[in-house]
Amino acid sequence: MFSFPVYLAMHIPDGYLSLPVSLVTGGIAIALIALSLNRVQSEYKERTVPLMGVSAAFIFAAQMINFPIVGGTSGHLMGGTLAGILLGPWAGSLVMSVVFIVQSVMFQDGGLTALGANITIMGLIGTFGGYYLYRVIRFLIGRNTWLGMSVGTAIASWTSVVVAAAVCAVLLALSDTVPLALGMTAMLTWHFMIGLGEAFITLAVTSFIWKTRPELIYDAPKPLSPSPSPRGRGE
Repeated sequence: MFSFPVYLAMHIPDGYLSLPVSLVTGGIAIALIALSLNRVQSEYKERTVPLMGVSAAFIFAAQMINFPIVGGTSGHLMGGTLAGILLGPWAGSLVMSVVFIVQSVMFQDGGLTALGANITIMGLIGTFGGYYLYRVIRFLIGRNTWLGMSVGTAIASWTSVVVAAAVCAVLLALSDTVPLALGMTAMLTWHFMIGLGEAFITLAVTSFIWKTRPELIYDAPKPLSPSPSPRGRGE
């Protein structure tokens, strides 16, 4: 009762999306990449490039670990919020797009015709959505505090996974591939739990960097101002 012929996963394969859905999401992905390239070239410094490479390698390796689960679904970590926190939304989205392109072309993890949808789901929603939710929570609790960063990271990471899974189910339903109720149930049930793992790993990585190299974080915390020293007698 838990199996059906469609294999649902966050990386959508070829043949699972209708032509209109593929075209629309492909246009969104192209616009996202173009804007990201423009912003990265104009605003980011050269020292960001090595961090982009390291982040891409880590996210690529994490995403290649898929968890087969019941209902014909599989799940894996996304890393979009992590990329956004470390690199900012523009460079983070660019890194995520490169990861998806390499996975699709070299490893057949996600179809070429569905590449735009995969970039839109995990690049736009996962990175931009996750980053700005993290940013709002962090600023509400305390921009320069570990508590604000940790709460924002955990909530944004989990939310990005769940929302991306829901959007994936909607795209498949719009393409008449899987009924919406069936796809939404299968995707959300398991990505609810996968999101907890995403939150834990993202929080562990960002907490380590926060405490050791906080300047590597996009919108890094400002150091506390030193208290003024007492004036000497001759002043």
